Amino acid sequence: MNAPESILAGARVVTPDGVQDRGWVRVSAGKITEVGSGEAPAGAAVDLGGRWLVPGFVDIHCHGGGGGSFTSLDVEQARTAIRTHREHGTTTMLASLVSAPLPDLAKQISTLGDLVADGQLAGIHLEGPFLSAARCGAHDPAILRAPETAAVQQLLDAGRGAVRMVTLAPELPNSVNAVRQLVDHGVIAAVGHTDAALEQVVPAVEAGASVATHLFNAMRPLHHREPGPIGVLLEDERVTVELICDLVHLHPAIVTLAASHAGTDRTVLVTDAISATAAGDGTYELGKLPVTVTGGEPRLADGSLAGSTLTMDVAFRNLVTACGLTVPAAVAAAATKPAELLGLGDRTGAIRPGLAADLVVLDDDLRLDAVMKDGTWLSTPA
Repeated sequence: MNAPESILAGARVVTPDGVQDRGWVRVSAGKITEVGSGEAPAGAAVDLGGRWLVPGFVDIHCHGGGGGSFTSLDVEQARTAIRTHREHGTTTMLASLVSAPLPDLAKQISTLGDLVADGQLAGIHLEGPFLSAARCGAHDPAILRAPETAAVQQLLDAGRGAVRMVTLAPELPNSVNAVRQLVDHGVIAAVGHTDAALEQVVPAVEAGASVATHLFNAMRPLHHREPGPIGVLLEDERVTVELICDLVHLHPAIVTLAASHAGTDRTVLVTDAISATAAGDGTYELGKLPVTVTGGEPRLADGSLAGSTLTMDVAFRNLVTACGLTVPAAVAAAATKPAELLGLGDRTGAIRPGLAADLVVLDDDLRLDAVMKDGTWLSTPA
């Protein structure tokens, strides 16, 4: 049930047109109905005391949280992960699955499909099994396979429209045809976990691949004589780049370089969060692989990073305080651009009339203070 009409006043409201320093937002029936600045209109008002008001975050790459994993066939684990990330400001998200045998993936997709149907998830992202064994990261290399047409179709059919993005390595056999197949089904084709040379990436982008899965991570490095996938994905204006801004996966200088080059139209923050997020150090699983989390860093036995324990509020703050981007640029990367990428720009991702009242309140230090989803406070302003 939606909360009654209210006015959020006295905030630094970040809108598509800029920052309203004495801004106010009217919320009614779960929607943003008015946005203004100066003295707020009469009505039941919540004074935000100069804090930041930004759109709810949109995460297109997340594996779990709060001890819950999206790879589990237990729907309650998925609900736990969704709830955990909503508490940190992510009001819209894709559930990411890791590589698994096709029958297992089909079952996982079917389980999550019900949560997509009822609006708890915006869709499903398949990060595998169509990945390079040379850049497999926290994916079991024994499970990886080429994206044959029948295999791709089997997974799409299992989702009944719930699969929204698929990551693949463009050097694998049939990859370019698979990109076309995904695009023809309205699914985002992403390039990632790849050891491809530049000449192998270009045809995939030409075929419609439009996202770089966690740029720099799990892909052949940029080299001055062999640009590889990074040289294509960062340069091509048709490609949106994911960045994991936990300051572990990427040095702040690299985040700044990539985000500055790609610009606000092509930069998206993601968490790549696993079940350990907001659940503390210890031993977990990502797919079937054991992961040890120490000091918040999840790693395999060989020391490789295995996802993150990042939440979007922290990624947002890091982008501004450690990487030097502006708050409006961070809003674009954490909310507006990913919403548009998913085709949800007319529903969420910005503060403007007609969109869902998915809102996040941040203090002067950009630390999360409160979250609103569809006009209802999940946590109230202090």
